[in-house]
Amino acid sequence: MQHSPLTPSSPPHRHKLLFWTLGALVCVVAWDAAGQDLALAQVFGSSDGFPMRDQWFFVQVLHEGARRVGWLLVLLLALSVWWPRGFLRKLDASERLQMAVSALLSLAVVSITKNLSATSCPWDLAQFGGVARHVSHWALGVLDGGSGRCFPAGHASAGFAFLGGYFALRHKAPTAARWWLAVALLAGFVLGAAQQVRGAHFMSHTLWTGWLCWTTGWLCDLAATALRPRFPHFASTTKATAGP
Repeated sequence: MQHSPLTPSSPPHRHKLLFWTLGALVCVVAWDAAGQDLALAQVFGSSDGFPMRDQWFFVQVLHEGARRVGWLLVLLLALSVWWPRGFLRKLDASERLQMAVSALLSLAVVSITKNLSATSCPWDLAQFGGVARHVSHWALGVLDGGSGRCFPAGHASAGFAFLGGYFALRHKAPTAARWWLAVALLAGFVLGAAQQVRGAHFMSHTLWTGWLCWTTGWLCDLAATALRPRFPHFASTTKATAGP
């Protein structure tokens, strides 16, 4: 079946996605090159540390609470593969599975990268009362004297991990897709900003998390598009039983 030039799977649309993905990459690299991480961190911290590090709202609501909500949403997406609700009924089973898998893979990509990183958090640096020295996260293999494992921002992925849902929704529920994208972006940046204020992450950590999650979601979409013709029965399983 041939697609018109305006369909989401057409080359012009793929080129548009590539443009936005590469454009975002340029912006993130430019932030790194400008070296603004320390300057922004110094707005919230000093040699005495970060005053908001243990503030109740940032810790209990925007950290612990948001983390639990993120995992709950992943669980609900997984369950929706078989029991969809609301606008998810417009998707077939393979598209709902794509939403759940893209979120899990995004979380995994960020977590694995983070655990391989030697970069320490802002609150570990000597400038903010710690013992580590500031080393670029691109200085691979160079230890900074701290605990490491702080790049990219794991907590921001509780929002950004759901960016992949946009790709699954855009074909059959474009309005919901735009709202989903906006909410995922907002959640990621809010959670990243909260960790920035606490001294848990630099802004570059949040930006890279957003880009990694977006790219993972897009790659999942490309893989799902290629695999769907091989599983026509699963792909044709749609919303089905009526309900709320």
